[in-house]
Amino acid sequence: MPASIPQEVDHLLDAALEQDAFTRLSCPSCGSAHVAQVLGDNGGISYVCTACGHNWS
Repeated sequence: MPASIPQEVDHLLDAALEQDAFTRLSCPSCGSAHVAQVLGDNGGISYVCTACGHNWS
Protein backbone atom coordinates (compact mmCIF):
# COMPACT_ATOMS: atom_id res chain seq x y z
CA MET A 1 0.00 0.00 0.00
CA PRO A 2 1.45 3.39 -0.92
CA ALA A 3 2.55 5.52 2.01
CA SER A 4 0.27 8.35 0.86
CA ILE A 5 -2.92 6.37 1.57
CA PRO A 6 -2.41 6.04 5.36
CA GLN A 7 -1.32 9.67 5.48
CA GLU A 8 -4.50 10.73 3.67
CA VAL A 9 -6.64 8.63 6.04
CA ASP A 10 -4.96 10.26 9.03
CA HIS A 11 -5.59 13.68 7.49
CA LEU A 12 -9.29 12.90 6.92
CA LEU A 13 -9.73 11.56 10.46
CA ASP A 14 -8.08 14.67 11.91
CA ALA A 15 -10.40 16.89 9.84
CA ALA A 16 -13.47 14.92 10.93
CA LEU A 17 -12.51 15.18 14.59
CA GLU A 18 -12.00 18.92 14.25
CA GLN A 19 -15.50 19.25 12.76
CA ASP A 20 -16.98 17.00 15.47
CA ALA A 21 -18.19 14.58 12.80
CA PHE A 22 -18.36 11.70 15.27
CA THR A 23 -21.44 12.86 17.15
CA ARG A 24 -24.06 10.55 18.57
CA LEU A 25 -27.01 9.54 16.47
CA SER A 26 -30.43 10.64 17.52
CA CYS A 27 -33.74 9.01 16.76
CA PRO A 28 -35.56 10.71 13.88
CA SER A 29 -38.86 9.88 15.56
CA CYS A 30 -38.41 11.00 19.17
CA GLY A 31 -34.98 12.68 19.18
CA SER A 32 -33.53 10.39 21.84
CA ALA A 33 -29.79 9.68 21.82
CA HIS A 34 -30.46 6.11 23.02
CA VAL A 35 -29.72 4.48 19.67
CA ALA A 36 -28.25 1.03 19.07
CA GLN A 37 -26.63 -0.19 15.88
CA VAL A 38 -27.83 -3.65 14.81
CA LEU A 39 -26.98 -6.04 12.00
CA GLY A 40 -29.83 -7.06 9.74
CA ASP A 41 -30.53 -10.54 8.37
CA ASN A 42 -29.01 -9.61 5.00
CA GLY A 43 -25.83 -8.23 6.59
CA GLY A 44 -26.91 -4.61 6.40
CA ILE A 45 -26.68 -2.17 9.27
CA SER A 46 -29.77 -0.71 10.91
CA TYR A 47 -30.44 1.44 13.94
CA VAL A 48 -33.03 1.07 16.66
CA CYS A 49 -34.06 3.61 19.28
CA THR A 50 -34.10 1.93 22.66
CA ALA A 51 -36.37 4.68 24.02
CA CYS A 52 -39.28 4.44 21.58
CA GLY A 53 -38.54 1.34 19.49
CA HIS A 54 -38.33 3.16 16.14
CA ASN A 55 -35.93 1.48 13.69
CA TRP A 56 -34.32 2.74 10.48
CA SER A 57 -31.39 2.12 8.19
